Amino acid sequence: MKDHTDTSRTPASPHATMARPYRLLHHPLLEKYLPLVHQDLKEIYSRDLIKWLIAAPLVGVITGLLITLIAVVILKGIWPPVLGLYLHHPWTILPGLLLCGLLTGLIMQWFTPNPDEHSTEEVIRSYHEHSGRMNLRSFVPKLIAAITTVGLGGSAALEGPSIYGGGAVGSLLWTRLQKRLRLTGTDRRILLICGAAAGMSAVFRAPLTGIVFALEMPYKDDLAHEALVPSLIASVVSYATLASILGSQPLFGFHSAVTWRDADLAWCALLGLLVGLVATAFVTTFRRARRWFVQWRRPHWIKLTLGSFATGLCGFAFLALYRGPLVPLGANYEAVGILLHQHHSSLELLVFSVLKLAATLFTLAAGGVSAMFVPLFLTGGALGTAFAQSVAHSSAPELYAAVGMASFIAAGYKTPLAAVVFVAEATGAHAFLIPALIGAAVAYVVSGDASASGDQRLHDRIIVTESAAPQS
Repeated sequence: MKDHTDTSRTPASPHATMARPYRLLHHPLLEKYLPLVHQDLKEIYSRDLIKWLIAAPLVGVITGLLITLIAVVILKGIWPPVLGLYLHHPWTILPGLLLCGLLTGLIMQWFTPNPDEHSTEEVIRSYHEHSGRMNLRSFVPKLIAAITTVGLGGSAALEGPSIYGGGAVGSLLWTRLQKRLRLTGTDRRILLICGAAAGMSAVFRAPLTGIVFALEMPYKDDLAHEALVPSLIASVVSYATLASILGSQPLFGFHSAVTWRDADLAWCALLGLLVGLVATAFVTTFRRARRWFVQWRRPHWIKLTLGSFATGLCGFAFLALYRGPLVPLGANYEAVGILLHQHHSSLELLVFSVLKLAATLFTLAAGGVSAMFVPLFLTGGALGTAFAQSVAHSSAPELYAAVGMASFIAAGYKTPLAAVVFVAEATGAHAFLIPALIGAAVAYVVSGDASASGDQRLHDRIIVTESAAPQS
């Protein structure tokens, strides 16, 4: 039998098989277009995002856990029994606030190199003057001082230690990750803002607010736009961290089913005008009082004790006039619901606003460790509700409360976008966005350059100064 096997075809050698794809890679069309594709990809992904995908989530997780701890200690541990004591026995307010000032003053005087540098101001100053570097040796004492300030009744809230704590975490992580991720000096400032955004996002359960506020915070007229992507990542991670422990419901509940009419927009603009004027007067007075206390040559604990005593007088005076659950002291998160869901006369709301602003001035100008975001927010809500009742005669006081809140924050902190976003996120009142935006814009313009922060800068002036500097 013949073998019909075709011997004319021999199997290809391994070398020939491997050479085919190699020849394909050197096809004339590929050689022509691959460099163009490489150039396009290089332009699209020119930024080094890998380092932020590592560093920003770390900032978010650590900051989220830190803020959760602070919130639990103050809002669930210290403040509820202290508030109950003050409401049932108003005479305890004065000794309680004296203790608040004494403890906070001694902690800041003994355990910090500069007792007048803390909270949001320290973060802003670090961003502008120290390339994002913060002195972390007094990190723990400052957080404890913030807890005693807010937890014992000082008129402030948790955003101060949250922004400071997050900024410190970002600055610290830069030193730990600098070599591994090849972080630059500019990246330290970015991580500082990134941490501040994470702190704000967690404490108010409002990630978009955290991003926008942190980007607006260093400047009166611009954004720290270079920190956008890291702040976005850190804010979401920080919010998710806190929400997984304490829940994700809005911090302040509005009934936002209320609709608004075209006439309400005009009233909201007028409310923004009035709130902007009040905010201008307040922050100007606050800055003068703050400078006076800083320059006053007395031990820090004496300054804070006197300031806290004056704060206590504000709380005692209000309860003497209007005995009820409302008091212009402490974190005052519960006061938002009281203002919104219980009826109060316009006169009571105006008295509350005046005493709340006075208590905030005495607490923070004397050296209390925190910030005034919530006090301004709450005062704006009280003024807005009084405006709805006595001027606009509206059946939707919550609308005007929301506009007043956004307007006071926009004017007092020079953060109009964050103010509007905060009202939408923290209250769940998304239907009030347009009226709140109108009120905030008017208040922002009316207030000019007045700001509660003495370290905020005008970005265009910084650019002019830098461009005019002599070249070395």
